[in-house]
Amino acid sequence: MQIVIPDDYQDCVRHLACFHKLSGHEVIIFNDTVHTLEDKVRRFQDAEVIVLTRERTVIDRQLLERLPNLKLISQTGKMALHVDLTACHEKGVVVMDGHGTGGATAELNILLTLAALRNFVNEVNRLQDGKWQGSVGRQLSGRRLGIYGYGRIGKQLCYIGKVFGAKVWVWGRQSSMEKAKADGVEIAPSREAFFAQSDILNLQLRLNPETQHIVTAQDLALMKKDALLVNASRAELIEPGALYEALQLGRPGFAAVDVYEHEPVLNMADPLLKLPNCLCSPHLGFVELDNYETYYGIAFDNINAYVKGDMMNRVV
Repeated sequence: MQIVIPDDYQDCVRHLACFHKLSGHEVIIFNDTVHTLEDKVRRFQDAEVIVLTRERTVIDRQLLERLPNLKLISQTGKMALHVDLTACHEKGVVVMDGHGTGGATAELNILLTLAALRNFVNEVNRLQDGKWQGSVGRQLSGRRLGIYGYGRIGKQLCYIGKVFGAKVWVWGRQSSMEKAKADGVEIAPSREAFFAQSDILNLQLRLNPETQHIVTAQDLALMKKDALLVNASRAELIEPGALYEALQLGRPGFAAVDVYEHEPVLNMADPLLKLPNCLCSPHLGFVELDNYETYYGIAFDNINAYVKGDMMNRVV
């Protein structure tokens, strides 16, 4: 089958151990992202299979109507809002997804949190510029760490936060809070208290129609002036433009983000990168070797299973 893999920014997929699973197939890899319909059509017009890296490429109805050869979309990780599943079903395009451990993303969340609290990047840059200490950081221990969402990664962060000595509590769907409570994790008394009293607030929600823009400007306005908001999940969880405006107004006082509304972000195109109180990283949460082997390995297994008539991990 002809397989097209777009968005391999680091040109790493061909070097993964799991890549051998595609031997016998014709594989075309692109190391960038295109956004216009015509560019996507040119890229995918002969593809029988598209392997999607997370949500880097959007597959909508207009595009699907221009791809008569497409039979399968194999998604790395779980499916989100970037693929029109209804149109796929109508066009007879099978969609399959997979999963990962979440460990790499949990680690990145902690890295962002500690780096922001300790002003780490600024201090390293000062030393490179020939200067010495320029700020006094803060520790995680003893501070109120709020985790919004109690899925696989949220649960890991609750455990890690407790190890660091943080006062962890959770907010989210009723079912999530019930699971957290059963695990002995404290539940915030209300949504308002969760935003107003958390010293560090970490977003750990999956993006779906219910969670899109779930964090509003009003929520952010409740946060402390010295609070830190960490978002390594999805930018679309926050109301468009709300975090930028909130940081300018000083509530919360700081943010650390790994995700953006339009990716990749090149040439400082996102306004958050221009704010001195926002630590920005280029969506590194799941970008880790073991994680890639798992994500792509499952995506490639799905293709071979499809060829054999096995629809394991089928979404539609």
